[in-house]
Amino acid sequence: MRLSDEEVALVLNSLTGWKLDGKFIVKKYRFQEFLKGIAFVNDIAQLSEEKNHHPFISIDYKMVTLKITSWHAGGLTDLDISLAKQYDTLYEKYN
Repeated sequence: MRLSDEEVALVLNSLTGWKLDGKFIVKKYRFQEFLKGIAFVNDIAQLSEEKNHHPFISIDYKMVTLKITSWHAGGLTDLDISLAKQYDTLYEKYN
């Protein structure tokens, strides 16, 4: 079920670095080395496959950008927020 605008605003306060962009939440992750960013993307891909919910991924040298939404719900859901938190946890192992 899609989160209300008020719920999204509350949740964004609890997520570090995630920004609202229309129906998406977006975050940029910076890496010390290109291959660490690629390894992170592979971890994201594995988790996303397990959950059958896939972000848009952009790789710009040492910067990885993720955009998440739920198309079937027409916006953000609890699953998007849960995955954003899990993506942040995955990122911690690369710092």
